[in-house]
Parts: sequence; structure tokens; C-alpha cells
Amino acid sequence: MKRVNQHLVFLMGLAFIWASLASAAHSATVEGVRLWRSPDSTRLVFDLNGPAEHTVFKLDNPSRLVIDIKASRFAARTTDLALSNTPVERVRHGAQQNGDLRIVLDLKEDVKPRSFALKRIDDKPDRLVVDLYDVQRQTVKTVESIIEETQTTSRRDIVIAIDAGHGGEDPGAIGPGRLYEKTVVLLIAKNLANIINAEPGYKALLVRDGDYYLSLGARPEKARQAHADLFLSIHADGFDNPKARGASVFTLSHRGASSKMASILASKENKSDLIGGVDRIDLSDKEDQLRKILVDLSMTRSMETSIDVGARVLNEMGRVTHLHSKRVESAGFAVLKSADVPSLLIETGFITNPTEAKNLNSLAHRTKLSKAIFKGIHDYFSEKPPEGSFLAWKKTWQRSY
Repeated sequence: MKRVNQHLVFLMGLAFIWASLASAAHSATVEGVRLWRSPDSTRLVFDLNGPAEHTVFKLDNPSRLVIDIKASRFAARTTDLALSNTPVERVRHGAQQNGDLRIVLDLKEDVKPRSFALKRIDDKPDRLVVDLYDVQRQTVKTVESIIEETQTTSRRDIVIAIDAGHGGEDPGAIGPGRLYEKTVVLLIAKNLANIINAEPGYKALLVRDGDYYLSLGARPEKARQAHADLFLSIHADGFDNPKARGASVFTLSHRGASSKMASILASKENKSDLIGGVDRIDLSDKEDQLRKILVDLSMTRSMETSIDVGARVLNEMGRVTHLHSKRVESAGFAVLKSADVPSLLIETGFITNPTEAKNLNSLAHRTKLSKAIFKGIHDYFSEKPPEGSFLAWKKTWQRSY
């Protein structure tokens, strides 16, 4: 009996050693893979159960991108990846003799790759992000046409840039029935764009027109490129207490938040880049960063316009939905830091509130909200149209007769 017990102890010891060696041999496991397509790039996100070193390099004839992850193994499905509208033909993987994991992307066309690691945050695991930029990169058609229009006519349209918050890796707040903020706000943004484009003298620009992520800095930059007269960032708030409800309108503040809720919300929204996937280490253009800081010092006029438009939008929204705050709030939202474009962040309601989630998931309610937002915008620009715009010409013409 004693000999049997010794034998069991010996086997258990071997099992422990084997498990330890196996664990050491694979420092990380790829547990999931997701893919997102944007107008000019494709993003692959690999979920890891821990941090791991990686390298990326290209091979030709045939065209491939190789991703080596040190001391790791693959335990994810790739059959569900929607590759049809991407430069990726197929995703393969295999173990290397040295214990590393090799992932191979068979490519249909040439790409410019960029990769970076993201540390675990909130409910997101460690991730490896691989961005494949289209080599034949084209400016979004809507931006091109808007720039051309503003430069060639003295009766130009007033350009409203509409940013649907979150997207791609970042779902935003999640409501009952797994209703994602990123989905709802994109529907509102598209609805609002249709209403704006139907009104003579206006042109809408959708900053995000699909399910992909844009950095907080890239969003207002698209508005600048299109010479936008107003930038709107559309959101649907989430809170721990499901009873929290109501729409809000926010402007930028350099002096701290106007309320505790505004502070909490700004802190949460400013974390979006860490969730959506932005390489914080890359400061590729320090001169550009300095330029932005200097430009930020001259925001007075833009902020005055933001507050004026915001008050009108909030007033109109109050006619169709409950308001969380009856005044325009302010906080240090990173997405609103545009010196030359008046900017608003609009919370259309609390998606974590069952009643408001049901409303936000309703086309009829989204249409009411969109019409209210545009009415507030139109009230402002009808009274104070930008110089050279169709509305300015129309106002002068009406005075003449």
C-alpha cells in the first residue's frame, strides 16, 4: 500500500512538472480573432490571455503577411471572419519548432501593415492589433466633394460633420438585449444626415459610416478637412443605475467639468481610444502635436458658437424626449478639442435605461430626435449664417425685397 502511494505521488509530481513546462512553453494563447473594415484599411484584432511579444513582416510571390507571436498557441476560430471586402484572402496558422506561433495572412493585394499591442483594460483582454492600410489610399468621396464645393462657389452649403461615437472594437455602452451604443448612434447619425441633406443649403458628412473605430483625434480632423461649420459627436449614455435617464448636450471645457455627471462621462468617453485600439506610444508627428496645442489656445469664438448652437439643440430635444440636464453641460472631452470647428457632444439618452433603450431602438423615436437636433442647428444658422453660404445669400436677398 505504501509503495502504491509513493507511485501516485511520483505520477502527480510528473503531472505537475509537465503542466508547468507546458505553461512555460506557451506564454499566451490566441483565444479570439475579429476583423473590421473601414474605408481605407482593414483591422485584425487577436485576443490573448496574456501579454506576448510579436513581429510582423511581409513576403512576396505570393503576397503574404507573417505575424510571429513568441511562445504562444492558437485556439481561435477564423472561419467566421468576413474577408470578402478586404485585402485578406485567407488566415492560416501553425506552430513553429521553437514554440512560437506563426499566423499567415494570404493577401489579394498589397497593403501597408502596422501592428501594436494593447494591455488588458476593463473587460477587454490583452490584444494584438494589426492594421492593413490600403496602398491605393483614396480620400473619402464625400470629403472630396465637400472640399471642392466650398472652394468653387460663393453660395456654398453649410457643412455639418456627424460623428457616430465608438465603433468597431469599442461598442460603447451596452443596453438590455445586448443593444450596442455604437449601433444605435450610427443609425441616428445616418438618419440625421438624410434630414440635413434634404434641406437646401446644407451638406452632411458622416465621419464614421460603418462599424469600425476611429481615434478621438481623427474624428474632428475629418471635420476640419471638409471645412465643416459644425461638428456633432452622437452618443447614447450608459450608467450603473438603470434608472438614470435623459438626453444631454455638452461642449468642451478647459476649466473642469460643469457637473459630476459631466466629469464621469468625459472620463469614460476619453478612455475610448484604449478600448477601440489606438497605439498611444506612436507620436509620429511631434510638430503637428505642437501645432494643435497652439491652435487650441484660440478657441473662444468657436466655443461661443458651440454653446449657442447647443442651447438651441437642447431646447428642441426637450420637446421630444426627457432631458437629463436642462442646461448645456461642459467637460474635457477629447473628441471636442477642435479649435476652428464649433463642436457638440450629444447624448441622445441612457441606453442602460430599459425604457430609453426601447426608444433608441425605435426608428420613429430616432427620427424625432434627428429632426429636433437639426431644427436647433437650423435655428442658429438661419439667424447667423456663415459668410459665403447659401443661407447668407438667401438672408441678404430676402432683406432686399
